Amino acid sequence: MTEKKPRDNQPRKPRIPTEERLARQALHYLDRYASSTQNLRGVLERKVMRAARAHERDPAEFAEMIDAVVEKCQRSGVVSDLTYAEIKLTSLRRKGQSERKIAAYLGAHGVDRDTIGKVLKSDETDEIAAARTYARRRRLGPFRTSGNREEKRQRDLAALCRAGYPYGLARQVIDEELGDVADDDMGEAED
Repeated sequence: MTEKKPRDNQPRKPRIPTEERLARQALHYLDRYASSTQNLRGVLERKVMRAARAHERDPAEFAEMIDAVVEKCQRSGVVSDLTYAEIKLTSLRRKGQSERKIAAYLGAHGVDRDTIGKVLKSDETDEIAAARTYARRRRLGPFRTSGNREEKRQRDLAALCRAGYPYGLARQVIDEELGDVADDDMGEAED
């Protein structure tokens, strides 16, 4: 019977990146997460940085490989800023996010302004419906279940404004009566 060596609890040293390894890592990442092109590039750069540091090499050596892998992913359609923006728009609208907040989020994740504009233009959700969704989720204004609504009015207005809604729209949503909102929502459901 052979004795096993005790295993060190130290993390494994990352391998030197190759284009094939980076492509596998990119596909593995994209399998799990929706991503913009810039975000994928950042993920691969961090992996290369970690490996280069472990092997005492210059990360700039691998820049062309990263570019090639990202280009390959774009050509094959595995990563698309337009698709990513559409998916995120749908998800964020479902949560009641404003156009401003969505545009800022997409911009921060590397989606260019033209794509953001195109996606927002195709959005069928109007801002007031999104603001009502946000107010309902956060229990603001007419959706407040406890306490005096008037006492919390300024706080509710500020919450909607911080979420990216214009003051006039925030005031309209906060000052609505619950019955009016329910009637509007029923009318939207019938359309």
